[in-house]
Order: sequence, then C-alpha cells, then structure tokens
Amino acid sequence: MTEPAQYASVRYLVDDVQAAVDFYTAHLGFTLNFSAAPAFADVVRGPLRLLLSGPASSGARATPADAAGAGRNRIHLVVDDLDAETARLRSEGVEFLGDVVSGPGGSQILLTDPAGNLIELFQPAAAAR
Repeated sequence: MTEPAQYASVRYLVDDVQAAVDFYTAHLGFTLNFSAAPAFADVVRGPLRLLLSGPASSGARATPADAAGAGRNRIHLVVDDLDAETARLRSEGVEFLGDVVSGPGGSQILLTDPAGNLIELFQPAAAAR
C-alpha cells in the first residue's frame, strides 16, 4: 500500500457517493479507503487517491457555482491491453464516449463515471500491438 504522503489526490464532485464508489471499485480496480457516505468517500488505485465529494461535502460546498460541472480534465488510467479492457467494461454495461483514438503515444478511449466526470483509459504505444 502506498503511504498517504505518496498519493496523488484528485477530487471529483459526484451526485451520488455510493454510486461512484460502486463504479470505481467494480469496474476500474479501485479499493475503498474511507467512506462517510452520502457526503464523501475516497478510493485508491496504486498511488492515485480519488476523493469523491457528494453535494453535502465541504469540498462541494466550497466550489464556486460557475466552476461546478464536470470539465475536460480527467484521470488517466494506464492499461496493458486497451481492447481487452474495453471489451470487459462493455460486457459490464459501461458505455464509452466515442471509439478508441490512436496517436504516436498510444491509444485511448474516454468514459464517464455516474456523475459525468471523465476517465481516460490509455495504452502506451510501446504496449500496443
């Protein structure tokens, strides 16, 4: 387990904390670190600590109204086999935003969590077939 000071933490505002916890733990390999649902929970995957803040959390209340929606920023999760991971998630009912996009650095596809926050699954070119 990564020491708390070694985590990179990202806060996502979510409408339903438990639905977000269920999504990240069931589909993307995160583990529940702490829960104070329905206000807040945090989930961990490697050195990434994802802070899931519901409407009653202090993190959500401190956000200015004009900055409160899901934006273009996203967490970036590296996978070994993008095709296999995409097929697995589709079989679990997860929907994607478009198709796989490939470039010189690798291949990626976007999806959203239940609150609309973006997630990028990425396979580096060195690992691409």
